Amino acid sequence: MGDASAELAAFAVALAWDEVPETARAAARTFVLDSLGVALAGAALPATRAMAAAAGKGEAAAIWGAGRRADPAGAAMVNAIALHGQEFDCIHEGAVVHPMAVVLPVALATAETLGKVSGRRLMEAVVAGVEVALAIGVAARQGLRFFRPATAGAFGASAAAAKLRGFDAERTQQALGLAYAQLCGTMQAHTEGSAALPAQVGFNARNAVTACDLAAAGLQGLAHSLEGPFGYFHLFEAEGDIRAVLPSLGRSWRMAEVSHKPFPTGRAAHGGLDGLDRLRREHGFVPADVAAMRLKAPPLIGHLVGRRPSPGMSPAYARLCLAYAAAVALLRGRVWLDDFTPERIADAEVQALAARIAVVDDGNPDPNALTPQRLEVDLTDGRRLAVDLPQVLGSPAAPLGRERHLAKFRACWNHARPGRAADGEALIALVDRVAELEDLRPLFALLA
Repeated sequence: MGDASAELAAFAVALAWDEVPETARAAARTFVLDSLGVALAGAALPATRAMAAAAGKGEAAAIWGAGRRADPAGAAMVNAIALHGQEFDCIHEGAVVHPMAVVLPVALATAETLGKVSGRRLMEAVVAGVEVALAIGVAARQGLRFFRPATAGAFGASAAAAKLRGFDAERTQQALGLAYAQLCGTMQAHTEGSAALPAQVGFNARNAVTACDLAAAGLQGLAHSLEGPFGYFHLFEAEGDIRAVLPSLGRSWRMAEVSHKPFPTGRAAHGGLDGLDRLRREHGFVPADVAAMRLKAPPLIGHLVGRRPSPGMSPAYARLCLAYAAAVALLRGRVWLDDFTPERIADAEVQALAARIAVVDDGNPDPNALTPQRLEVDLTDGRRLAVDLPQVLGSPAAPLGRERHLAKFRACWNHARPGRAADGEALIALVDRVAELEDLRPLFALLA
């Protein structure tokens, strides 16, 4: 039996846009636009600027929103950290993978480097890359040890770039093996709340481009990168079962299962924020009324966002702290990108309220489960309010909807490019009909 990477490669090469169901095509358009807005809003992050300073020289591809260019690997690396750096990018909850974070920057840098590329080719590559990454993600059976958005994303991004470059299935499999040879991304960065976390997404974007360059040059990759004795599903995801997932390729389109992030925090914090918004609208309490708040949730939620707040925590740490995000939502009426600065994090009123908010393990045995959740709020008058959250706002079962999707994009665009709303509307129009475009260069011009 051949390695599963051969079947993933063959699937990616064969994928045709007309064979993708409209639900998945619509989701692809939605999350391409969403991701571009989020990445542009992340272009000014200190981590993005640091990554840009380390990018290679070149003129082939744009570093989005930076007014400069780099070689394809460098541009993909910088754009990937901008996309994931604010924890605002979309996620597939079952896979625990941010499917666009690595795939889209690599696909766009590759397409821009190739010159005249049609929107249809781009979208075929993006969907192929997302499906490969998510197949690997949903095959995992153990809790996170390595940062799955970066590791699974590297395989997906390599498949996307290989498809754009016209590789056959054999060369695509070689590219996947060469991506595996460079794979990186540890959950230690998440545990520490370090900016190295989105940097790992950037590293794997760079490595995916390099893997395809090496495969094109004829370097032999790994034939058994997924199932070999030291392959991905023995070392990175030791309890995974990719064979159980392969028959669903081209039948279950996971692109249509991706969730929006309505808030610029880790997705694991969204249940608490969604539940808090529901309870406040129903009961009308104010911050001074809250004696305590608990989110009862699967253990992964506590692992990802149950950390305790402190006035000196870094912005990266704060984005992954439900207690802080919920306190901000209570006191300021919303959570937005500008809430993650050292000055706003240190706010004494926010910190005092955050100290009364906690995540409680509900004993769910699934190490990758994000739902169901239950939010409980104890009020100072003795009442206990509660809401059950079988699904969280932004998931396919509780969709954000086009109006709120566009509102998020416009808010991100205006955060990045104030006074240029017309260009943002032009980008919306281009992405809405992206598969009809014969040449993507007008889209690249808006990003650059």
